[in-house]
Amino acid sequence: MTQGLLLKGFEVELFTGKVTGENVGVAAEASKELSEFVKEPDHRNLEYITAPESQFDCLKEALLAPRRRLRNWLTSRKLTILPGSTLSLGDSKKFERSDPTNPYHDLIETTYGTRVVTASIHINLGIDDTARLFSALRLVRCEASLLLALSASSPFLDGVLTGVHSQRWLQFPLTPEKVSLFVSHDDYVQWVEDKLRNGLMWNERHLWTSVRPNGPSRPHELNRLELRICDLITDCDLLLAITALLELRVITLFSEPSLLDPLDASLLSIEELAALSDVNDLAAAKTSLDATLHHWRDGKPILCREWIEQLLDEVMPLAGDMNMVQLLTPIHEVLDKGNQAMQWTNAYLSGESIEAIIQKSIHDMEEEENFFLKTEAILG
Repeated sequence: MTQGLLLKGFEVELFTGKVTGENVGVAAEASKELSEFVKEPDHRNLEYITAPESQFDCLKEALLAPRRRLRNWLTSRKLTILPGSTLSLGDSKKFERSDPTNPYHDLIETTYGTRVVTASIHINLGIDDTARLFSALRLVRCEASLLLALSASSPFLDGVLTGVHSQRWLQFPLTPEKVSLFVSHDDYVQWVEDKLRNGLMWNERHLWTSVRPNGPSRPHELNRLELRICDLITDCDLLLAITALLELRVITLFSEPSLLDPLDASLLSIEELAALSDVNDLAAAKTSLDATLHHWRDGKPILCREWIEQLLDEVMPLAGDMNMVQLLTPIHEVLDKGNQAMQWTNAYLSGESIEAIIQKSIHDMEEEENFFLKTEAILG
């Protein structure tokens, strides 16, 4: 295996609010005073983007440093960063604009309302070769439900238990409703141009799906795969583990395309694969690790947890060769203990209030930041 590590970057969306867990919007003010943050249409959440890095040992600090700066800024206002990917203790009946004069925000509010008021993690992998990029997009699209299941963290909305594990993915308006499993770059360009002509997309960025190509000038100039399906992952070690699994899977694909590209290795048609992937995503959003999914190779049912275990077994030799075995440890822990949504749901069903659950998670986020700072200081 001669393929080295890929460039990796993250787009991190966060909610802000009180230490008691209620959402409070400050995006407009924060984006003016903290240069790395940008506002979303609703001011209760905001976003930062990390610079591309290939080495994993740089990524944790890249993720935590903006979070610490935001936390310090919020502390002076008696506010904090909130965990979870939906308005757990918020009010989803009302859209709270970050920029009332922005016509694009008008369009978002009018068309989608608070369905878009969510927090998530987008994982970007640098892939310059477009043939490889679209091969990777096909594989990741067919397996994205597994990564959603590992990351699910939104079982609450408006102070109630929703009964699902990723309320975010179920409410977020996928656009267009049906997205092709692109067979080539040319196919993607033609598809985007068709959707723009027909008004199904407002612009080249208006492709809100589980995974999409990205680059400096879409749809023509592309240089990365963007995984958009994951809920907010506040545990950076778990985020890096999911990223490592994704990267190992893609690198393996590059060496064995005939075995892993669904275009060549599946018994299903390209249309059937796209539909199967969407159904799997919805199933994972509802019950995550306990969901029954259908494998892209043959359409046969498989438990989500078992499929993830199979992937781990398949990538482990390569992980050993690339010194990445330890990075994957948090995934084993999630398979044993459940993801954040499952743990929160179990705590609620055991008698804890949603307020108490969110407050404990707020504390855990801050402790992770402090622990990493202390560890870095000791190591010099």
